[in-house]
Amino acid sequence: MRCALCGRTSESNVACVNSHYICDACHSLPATDFITRYSVTSEVKDPLEQAVALMRDPRVAMHGPEHHFLVPAVLLSAYYNMKSETALKEEKIRVAQKRAAAVPGGFCGFHGDCGAGVGVGIFVSVMTGSTPLSVKEWRLSNLATGKSLITIAESGGPRCCKRNTYLAIGEAVQFVDEHFSISLPIKKDIECEFTDLNKQCIKERCRFHKNKRQTPNKNKLLQD
Repeated sequence: MRCALCGRTSESNVACVNSHYICDACHSLPATDFITRYSVTSEVKDPLEQAVALMRDPRVAMHGPEHHFLVPAVLLSAYYNMKSETALKEEKIRVAQKRAAAVPGGFCGFHGDCGAGVGVGIFVSVMTGSTPLSVKEWRLSNLATGKSLITIAESGGPRCCKRNTYLAIGEAVQFVDEHFSISLPIKKDIECEFTDLNKQCIKERCRFHKNKRQTPNKNKLLQD
């Protein structure tokens, strides 16, 4: 069978009901390496679809710093898939992995910057080749982070890495469309499937909860 993550073939007696197969080497990867391998090999152009698939895996905890890398990883993967420049993906994603490693857990509460929003800035900085001395690229990276953080902040606390990941990716997709004229496809009718795993879930006050209140959604690409 062909591994859905690394592409290597091997013999196996086990596959899921949809004939998907993941080899033993990929099964034993830690979260960040798993995210890297998945995003590098994925051909999916919807970053949110990639994100949900990754978050379903038990290696990606309900809350944790792996989301700080997951956001730029799926955005870079989808972006280069959309541009048919997949040869660049692995290099860019590995750069994002190194940068995201500097954003520790609890960043949202202790530093006032949600790591998912910072992940959007990492995505834009890696994609544009931004450095501290850049002009346009520097501006765009900070602007993307700022827009993401405002949307995340307006959703209210406490922390929820799943909710903030949805919001950050939605803002990033809008940003890429507006500033780079590239329209990434994105799932719009999101209904969070992780609510029962989150002790701090705000339930119907969250726009992604199945019993959400009917409140205006400022994130246009994630409207009901």
